[in-house]
Amino acid sequence: MRKTFAILLCLALLLPLALMSASAEESKGVINLWSFTPEVAGMVDKFLELHPDFGYTFSETTINNDGGMYEAALDQALAAGGADAPDLYCAEAAYIVKYAQGDMAEFAAPYASIIADVDAKIAAAEIAPYAIDLGTRPSDGQLVGLGYQATGGALIYRRSIAIDTWGTDDPAEIAAKVGPGWDKFFEAAEELKEKGYAIVSGDGDIWNVIEKSSEKGWIVDDKLFIDPTREAFLDLSKTLKDNGYHNDTSAWGSAWFADMAGAGEKQVFGFFGPAWLINYVMGGNAGETYGDWAVCEPTVGFYWGGTWLLCNADSDKKEAVGQFIEWVTLQCDEEGLQYFWANGTLEGEGGTKDTVASAVVMAMSNGELDFLGGQNMFDAFMAANEMANGKNLSQYDTPINRLWRDQVNQYAAGNCSREEAVATFIQNVIDELGIDAE
Repeated sequence: MRKTFAILLCLALLLPLALMSASAEESKGVINLWSFTPEVAGMVDKFLELHPDFGYTFSETTINNDGGMYEAALDQALAAGGADAPDLYCAEAAYIVKYAQGDMAEFAAPYASIIADVDAKIAAAEIAPYAIDLGTRPSDGQLVGLGYQATGGALIYRRSIAIDTWGTDDPAEIAAKVGPGWDKFFEAAEELKEKGYAIVSGDGDIWNVIEKSSEKGWIVDDKLFIDPTREAFLDLSKTLKDNGYHNDTSAWGSAWFADMAGAGEKQVFGFFGPAWLINYVMGGNAGETYGDWAVCEPTVGFYWGGTWLLCNADSDKKEAVGQFIEWVTLQCDEEGLQYFWANGTLEGEGGTKDTVASAVVMAMSNGELDFLGGQNMFDAFMAANEMANGKNLSQYDTPINRLWRDQVNQYAAGNCSREEAVATFIQNVIDELGIDAE
């Protein structure tokens, strides 16, 4: 009896110590994760499942960026610092330049300081070059952001229309019909018109391509600069309108969605976009055209969208944040985030397949989609990622693009001359943003 009592007493004394030890091991700290999308927060559970000894927990703050709410809150939190400041934060393509290269770039920790041998790992993963360019801080040449997606854009086209017009729906042959270059594109537009088809839904379908394929951005040496590629959009937009090569729709409007289902004024041949346009937009709006689509290399290289992960330079958990970022952006085996993302298996079989930053991961993954008639989309999108340019953006692109598109629309509609459109645009930028022209 005494022996049993002694054992129980020892256990009673040791149990609190054991619990304290376990508690200490399970609470190394809290990583504050900030994002505009629940996607990254949704990856945390999988990461913790695969890394049971990680020891940190995550506190997730997700703020929609409508009206710039996320940016405003993130800027304030980074500037305020302290225990509640973000350790890990996300930036979308529309404002990654601000956080990696612009006004808020000072807060980002170099990847080299949080991930061992990062340059070698980037090379081994064959990360899309444009994504590296956008995440690199020019002041010191340090990479401070990478993403899990790759959003290089391809031409997503209707197989039946291709066959009716050219007798083939083979991606290589269609790519040669519509490019490279805009001269080939408009030759194809005329051939499609003769068959009663529109080559695109509206001029916005080529604006993304033109904007992202320019050599330089809107701001050069702190002054407004109109790259010749972007200026040419005036003429390309007017050519589309004057010749009836499109249905004159606006992106994200009901008529644009109707064209995906073949329910517009004219049947539309194609849309330019990344894999997410297929997965989250076209797939749900295609109606009876579902399965009648394919992808090929675009007329010129471009990208559209994406999410970059950054680590706060003032965080005291940089090593742990680096471990999570490496799993998301650089790990190229079947237990890395990108493999789950590419194959649609993050939450089990049957999820949505998507393009990822690593060409190595896409090459080892299954990109076949019913929407594309069983085509492996990764073949076209890997090439598209290599074609994209990540050196032509500024942190002021959103308002400048709006002002530019307003004047392009006025010119294409015949409401002003080309010269008037350019002059009005320049003056509007000066008046609204205080940025002088070169």
